[in-house]
Amino acid sequence: MKTVIKQLTEAFGPSGYETEVTGLIKTMVEEYVDEIKTDVLGNLFAIKKGSQDGRTIMFAAHTDEIGIVVTHIDDKGFLRFGNVGGVGISTLVGNRVRFAGGAVGAIYQEKGSWKELTIDKLYIDIGAENKEEALQKVKLGEFGIFHREFEDLGDRLIAKSMDDRVGCAVLIDALKKIRNPKNTLYFVFTSQEEVGLRGARTAAYGLEPDLGIALDVTLTGDMPEARRMEVSLGKGAAIKVKDSSLITHPKVKDLLVNLAEENKIPYQMEVLEAGGTDAGAIHVTKAGVPSGAISIPTRYVHSPSEMVDIRDVKACVDLVVALANKDLTSI
Repeated sequence: MKTVIKQLTEAFGPSGYETEVTGLIKTMVEEYVDEIKTDVLGNLFAIKKGSQDGRTIMFAAHTDEIGIVVTHIDDKGFLRFGNVGGVGISTLVGNRVRFAGGAVGAIYQEKGSWKELTIDKLYIDIGAENKEEALQKVKLGEFGIFHREFEDLGDRLIAKSMDDRVGCAVLIDALKKIRNPKNTLYFVFTSQEEVGLRGARTAAYGLEPDLGIALDVTLTGDMPEARRMEVSLGKGAAIKVKDSSLITHPKVKDLLVNLAEENKIPYQMEVLEAGGTDAGAIHVTKAGVPSGAISIPTRYVHSPSEMVDIRDVKACVDLVVALANKDLTSI
């Protein structure tokens, strides 16, 4: 599973440009599903059919990552840029970015900007000596991602774009383990979550599932002087209670808790004060969809060095597998 996480996190896939990621996922899952397709927004659907008396479950994990977009190139070849998604400004200085064509650059700050660091005080140096040379490497309006490699620290893993390639890895591993599910399962690898839950909204509208479950990262409260939050690395799958986009349907929350306890899957409860997931879009689709989220505890979210614990990742896989065969007539 670590190999899958490494492949996915090192792939290029800012919001709106997820095709490299979805192409990788397609090759990983196509032999394990009954049908696979994409839609106009770039969502990838991997479908496992259930029995006739089963219900339909939409699992959603987003393929896009936060990034940057080039807004200006000056005469000396330095790039100015805007954010794509919720980029943490304090994590950028000294970091590197990579563009689809392979160009790599370093982010740095203007003199004195440490007093009040904003994105318009930052620039990217791609090693060009002038504007003409820069334009041979990068175009105006081109999207870039943070350039960081995957690191295996044992149980702990670090990479850029764990948000939400680790959620995609959970669904991929679960797909391989589910043989003949009772329920029809729509594993949707969604697009453009970081800029407004866009792919999940259109996907859910078309599928009209009986139940929606997002697989995404969540914050932790286990670092020095961290925000007080009862989620930690290594303590299991996080079952969402609420976030800014969703109050988990009580029956869905209870279902996930009961499944975790019945199957001896380590879990913890997640109350996220700010932030959201694809479930925020799914649950208000059409006449409404009972929805919740299984979250992967992650340190340093929206930075180029996001950290997860492989034991939590495996607990999330086990919870997805347990849900696949659950009788959902009470939902």
